[in-house]
Formats: sequence, structure tokens, C-alpha cells
Amino acid sequence: MPDEQLTVAELSESQLLARIFPRLNHSPGILLGPGDDAALVAAPDGRTLISIDTQTQDQDFRLEWNNGYRTTGYDVGWKSAAQNLSDINAMGGRATSLVVSLTMPPGTPVEWVEGFADGLTAGIIGLGAADCSVAGGDLGRGREIAVTVAVVGTLDGRPPVLRSGARPGDTLALAGTVGRAAAGLALLESSIPAGSLTTEQRQLMDSQCRPVPPLAAGPLAARAGATALMDVSDGLMRDGGRLAAASGVVLDLDPAALKPLAEALSAASDVLAADPMAWVLGGGEDHGLLATFPAGIQLPEGFTAIGSVQAVADDGRSGVTMAGLAADTVGWDHFAD
Repeated sequence: MPDEQLTVAELSESQLLARIFPRLNHSPGILLGPGDDAALVAAPDGRTLISIDTQTQDQDFRLEWNNGYRTTGYDVGWKSAAQNLSDINAMGGRATSLVVSLTMPPGTPVEWVEGFADGLTAGIIGLGAADCSVAGGDLGRGREIAVTVAVVGTLDGRPPVLRSGARPGDTLALAGTVGRAAAGLALLESSIPAGSLTTEQRQLMDSQCRPVPPLAAGPLAARAGATALMDVSDGLMRDGGRLAAASGVVLDLDPAALKPLAEALSAASDVLAADPMAWVLGGGEDHGLLATFPAGIQLPEGFTAIGSVQAVADDGRSGVTMAGLAADTVGWDHFAD
């Protein structure tokens, strides 16, 4: 039987791990990696950043989308790396290691699992986090595929940049992008066959399946004096609202600065008769980096000003506005959507 037809039920856990381990990224920061009951990770800074995220089949991804695209293990591996590395980036830090829990039905093809390991490593290296190792993890059996990744990072001696530091008068800036992953999701859920997508449409779809967070931007922002940072995972409006609430301020978005982001989504918005600005404001899985900087300083490379930080009004309510007016796009909620 060819390997690509093997399922995980036909291999022992040790045999499956033997196929996974050689595909994982390893670096000198791991003092003891996969093979024992726990990994041993160096922490030269004396402090550790840690975050965790989960992807679940039919909630965060579909094995087959409405447009016929089949999610590969490589896709899920890459996205698992991207979303977790982005959380460390959003603290101004640098990821050093991660551990992975992979739960799957016994009929899952071994090829899918190998692709997952390849995508995880490709995401780590391709996104610029080659010093981050896969320190270990766990395999389990379940009714659907679920991936949980915990990531550890370092601040390299700097203080963390929190959501709560934005001040009235600061410049609001974005590194990376927003809206592209949401446009890609709309294409995946559409009736336009995946095989007939244009190059531009396929690139938007790839932004949903394999996002590219700007991992160099977090440490750059920290060194440049950023007052607040946040990963945009649930939408510019929703996550901006969280940053505004933590800082006790109002974030006022500049429509002119967001317009080019919306115009870049025309390959999807034109065929789907959709409002691209709704994707820019409400789509978050590109994992762009939202930042605030003291007024007047030169923004670090990769950042674009998209608005300003304002004091709260007399009612004391924080939030996000657009040119001083309320906007009704709210973003993604894991339990409401």
C-alpha cells in the first residue's frame, strides 16, 4: 500500500512520531527536545513570554470548503505557526520554542500529518522565526482534527509592550495588513470553483490559509518606543476596541489611510458584490500588528499610520471611531459567530 494511502490507525504512535520528528525545526535554544516527558528550554532573559492557540476542524477550518478547496495539513501547520508566533510578536518579543498537541480521527491520512509537520516548520522558517524550535508535544485520538500550540518567547532584555500603554496624541499605525484573509475566507465559502480563481483571488485565499504576520515588526516597534501593541486576530474594530479599553482611550481611524487596503481586495469584492471596507474593519486572520507611537517620531520600517489616539469624551467611553464617527463593523467572536 503506498504511503499516501496510509492512515494514522495503521501506524503505532512511535512509528508516526518517527515520521514527524525529522520534519520539525530545531535550534540551540532547546536544551532537551522531543523524546522525554518534558522539554528543557533555555530562558537567558530570565523571563518568559507564553501564549496558546487552538484550531479546530469545522470551526477554524474545513477539510473541504464550499468552493472545493481542500485544506492540507501543510495549511494547518503553517497557520498554527503564524497565529502563535504573532502573539509573541505583539508583545515586542521573539519566539523561541513551541509545543504542539495534535488530535485526529484514526482515519486521518499519514500524508496529512506529515504535511502538517512540514507546514509548521515552513511557517516558522518562512516567517522569519528560524530560532524557534518545536520542543515537543502530544498526539491524541478524537472525532475531528484539533491542533493546540503553546509558544514561548523572549523579550531579549526589553520590557513588554502592552495593550494598555496608548496615550492621547499617539499615532495609530499598522504593520502587515488586514482584510485579505477575510476576503480569502469569503472566496472559500463562495460557489466560485477554487480551480477557476485568478492569481489575485488565489493570493487572497492563501492569506486565509497561510497568513503572513510581520514578525520583524514587534521587536522593531518596541525598540522605537511603541506605547502599545496588539495582534489583529479578530478584526481591526474588535481588537482595536480591546486596545482602546485597556488604555482608556479612543482610537480614531483615518478612512483615507484604510482606502488602499480596501482597494487591494477588489479581485474578491467585485465578483462577490461585497464591501471590501467591511473586510478591512472586521477581518483579522492576517495577523497584522496594531501599534501606537508617540506623536512626531518616525515610524519603524513596515508601519503605516492609520489614525490617531484620542482622549475619551465626557461619557468616559473608550472605543474605535472612523473620522470621529461610530462604525458598525465589529469583527470576529468565537462564540457569537
